[in-house]
Amino acid sequence: MCGRFAVKMIPEVMQQAFGYDERPNFPPRYNIAPTQPVPVVTIDQGRRRFVLMRWGFIPGWVKDPRDFPLVFNIRSEGAREKPSFRAAFLRRRALMPADAFYEWQRAGKASTPYMARRPDGGPFAFPALWETWMSPDGSEIDTAALITAPAEGPMAAIHHRTPVILDPANWNEWLDPATSTERAEALLSPPIQTELELVRIGPAVNKVSNDGPEVQAPAGAAEVVKPAPAKPKRPAARAAGGDGGQGSLF
Repeated sequence: MCGRFAVKMIPEVMQQAFGYDERPNFPPRYNIAPTQPVPVVTIDQGRRRFVLMRWGFIPGWVKDPRDFPLVFNIRSEGAREKPSFRAAFLRRRALMPADAFYEWQRAGKASTPYMARRPDGGPFAFPALWETWMSPDGSEIDTAALITAPAEGPMAAIHHRTPVILDPANWNEWLDPATSTERAEALLSPPIQTELELVRIGPAVNKVSNDGPEVQAPAGAAEVVKPAPAKPKRPAARAAGGDGGQGSLF
């Protein structure tokens, strides 16, 4: 899972990268944690919007958030069909801007933090789902969670899952509610679509109250994490019985 990330780019850089009209002013954040406000880019009548949302998705049908688990990651597998996320996957897809995220490699009782980022330090986007939750007293809160997938390549040595990084060429299609859920799901397929640096960092990130540059101070050499090469598709086997040899596992 991904439980911490960073947005340290200046507001003008984020606005230019994500193409919204608003001009919010916000400080750099080095250690964002669940339940905190996070920048989210949505679409409204064809125009991108910048919105601050709670990092922790609450479906509209939840009566009391205290009785619902904190959902800050959503598994890509089957998200479009799950009751908690089905409506949001259809109509409320979003981007969560970031310029780094953190994962912990566990070995026995030891936990070693790593930072993943683009080598040029530039921004990228997690695909996300959002929902507006209304409390019994009528107050509303916008909530969101990022989407994860099984880790591949060197990232798999750190953690078995990783946030999906969405190709900028697919941002419009992901955001557009006219995009079918089947196509939107296909856009999530490669878990990492850009080259990343994986940097071992110190324990400062473990403490939520630490939210300065010291969180990202390297504690070891950087290594480049590259996307796994695409696997060639094998032709479907032909078998007697008319099922193409596929069986009936699903």
